[in-house]
Amino acid sequence: MLGWVLALVVFAPAAWLADTVAQASQGHVLLAEPRGTVWSGSARLVLSGGAGSRDAAALPGRVEWTLRPVWLGLGARIHAPCCTPTPLRLTVAARGLGAGLLVANGDSSWPAAVLTGLGTPWNTVQLEGNLQLRTEGLSVEWVEGRVRVEGRVRLEAHQVSSRLSTLRPMGSYRITVQGGSTSTLQLETLEGALQLSGSGRWIGSRLRFEGVATAEPEREAALSNLLNIIGRRNGARSVITVG
Repeated sequence: MLGWVLALVVFAPAAWLADTVAQASQGHVLLAEPRGTVWSGSARLVLSGGAGSRDAAALPGRVEWTLRPVWLGLGARIHAPCCTPTPLRLTVAARGLGAGLLVANGDSSWPAAVLTGLGTPWNTVQLEGNLQLRTEGLSVEWVEGRVRVEGRVRLEAHQVSSRLSTLRPMGSYRITVQGGSTSTLQLETLEGALQLSGSGRWIGSRLRFEGVATAEPEREAALSNLLNIIGRRNGARSVITVG
């Protein structure tokens, strides 16, 4: 019996991990066509609008992973040939009455088009471009229902375009999330005819964000539809609020 249990743990099929990820993400992140085991396997990573949604978009190629036990937790190595020049390394461990996630410093690059799979509003905007993600000293703790973030996440969206505008590209942008006692978010424009700016902070687990979108005067007609969708139109400006 002990040998049977040990074999079940060691050779647990990758489909079990796929089911766990789908349930934990409420159907928004799917590991399709899983192969291998829970500990070493691969699958197609699909983003979905959730239960009942027809929206879905997959990364090109397959995502490979390895999981290894560490003290009071698990260490993960994740590699997507399309997007992670260096594999992502994560550690999940128990922290007192809660849990913690530690993300090793790293860079990755993702196609913006995959966000379309998440449904509204991404399926309406249908972004195209390249997303460059960098993590620095990132850790997340969940203790008694509270979330605490330390470190920094920087997301740069380059050469962004949308089906709502004939202007291609519209610009390039940077989002910076800074952890601490109060986590903050900063949005800024790197270049382009569509100007985006704003700032926000997390209060508990909710983000409160206020931002503004404007267009260069000679490009306002080409960006008018998008400005009407992404926020509350106020003359030449579109006011963006979250939370």
